[in-house]
Amino acid sequence: MKIGNYHISSPYVLAPMAGVTDLPFRKICRRFGAGLAVSEMVNANPELWETEKSQLRLIYKGELSPVSAQIVGYDPEMMAAAAQFSVENGAEIVDINMGCPAKKVCKKAAGSALLQDEPLVAEILKAVVAAVDVPVTLKIRTGWDRENKNAITIAKMAEEIGIQALAIHGRTREDRFLGEAEYETIAKVKEAISIPVIANGDIDSLEKAEQVLKMTKADAIMIGRGALGNPWLFRSLIERQPYLPTIEERYQVILEHISALHHFYGVEKGIRVARKHLLWYLGEREIPTEWRSAMLREKIPEKQLEWVARIFLDQI
Repeated sequence: MKIGNYHISSPYVLAPMAGVTDLPFRKICRRFGAGLAVSEMVNANPELWETEKSQLRLIYKGELSPVSAQIVGYDPEMMAAAAQFSVENGAEIVDINMGCPAKKVCKKAAGSALLQDEPLVAEILKAVVAAVDVPVTLKIRTGWDRENKNAITIAKMAEEIGIQALAIHGRTREDRFLGEAEYETIAKVKEAISIPVIANGDIDSLEKAEQVLKMTKADAIMIGRGALGNPWLFRSLIERQPYLPTIEERYQVILEHISALHHFYGVEKGIRVARKHLLWYLGEREIPTEWRSAMLREKIPEKQLEWVARIFLDQI
């Protein structure tokens, strides 16, 4: 798959997830086979660009090319400026978020809320495409609600305006993450346009990925929640056979990831962010309740790592 002049090394893309797809996690997923890893969304409001949250989301140091940065907003001029700001900071692809169903995003008429205002969608796409010299991609849902699925209309509009690739989550905005994703709409969009289409929604295994690719004829698939605590999923997809890391490998990757979070965010925030990743990595692993509780209460980075060692080295 190509996005603009960029050759994407594998048809497996890490989905942008707020609070998750920071630089440390993107690097790990790219290493295990993700052909592209889209950053957390940056708000198009310039008043927020100097906040710690936005500044951290604009760090791409050491990330494999192409760097894809996602922006979110409802004002065409602001979105154009945000795209330029992202490129100035190192983005090589700009991704427009029109797929997020979160209330705090949609109540400002951004994210997937935009899908019910097609003229505004067109204005935003035109403004962003005209503002930068890098490829612009778009992420959407199948529509606003089940009675108003307009993904094909949006897709055709996007292609005509100059969007270089389209990712589609197989749910409407109203569905949020409830129920099962449907892929029939994605297949119809793929038939309707010629730019790359990336299928997204409930893809958490090699079997499901192959099923979705076959059903939709999409050019690539986007992995979101399926990668949480399991960056090795991308290796399974690349090798086309289930890959189970050894205990030693799992231990080393977790140590690396948690240490990178401490360094990236600083001690206090790094420890907080690491806790959710530790829960995802450990999953259903049988751990004494008091160990799990103590690990999650830990406030010293070295001791947080010691808990990981205690859990895993006991099994190696």
